[in-house]
Amino acid sequence: MTLSDYVRRRNGVPLGAGDSLRNMLSRSLGAGTFSEFWQYWNPIWGYYLGMYIFKPIKSVLPASLSLLLTFVACGLIHDLAVMLLKWKFSLLLTQWFLFMGLCVIFGKTANINYSKFPWIVRAAINILVISGCFVIANQLNKVVLTIFVVTS
Repeated sequence: MTLSDYVRRRNGVPLGAGDSLRNMLSRSLGAGTFSEFWQYWNPIWGYYLGMYIFKPIKSVLPASLSLLLTFVACGLIHDLAVMLLKWKFSLLLTQWFLFMGLCVIFGKTANINYSKFPWIVRAAINILVISGCFVIANQLNKVVLTIFVVTS
């Protein structure tokens, strides 16, 4: 599948179309599962993560572990960009993506589905999960940094 086909499937409009961002936000936030949220979120980035990280890992590891490692890799890539810009060590985003990946896996395993709720409720749930994962990751990051500073 080409990038253009992938984006059209995820956003319902061609790559670069004017409604692409609106469709991505509406579809991802209004998703009825947290896994679905990630299917619609940032389809260009998702395409490359799927092609170059998830699929190769999945060829040797179980799908759930491959998915979790893809989330961790995505967070690490984001952290590396931040570290290059700030010249300061941080793994906050790696931890955040780890927790979001765990939520995707847990949601699939527990068959958590809120698609019957109105769009605004689904959006609130998805934002709550993302925010909750960030709060947990931020607290863990503070602990990790404290340990790192104390032991240095």
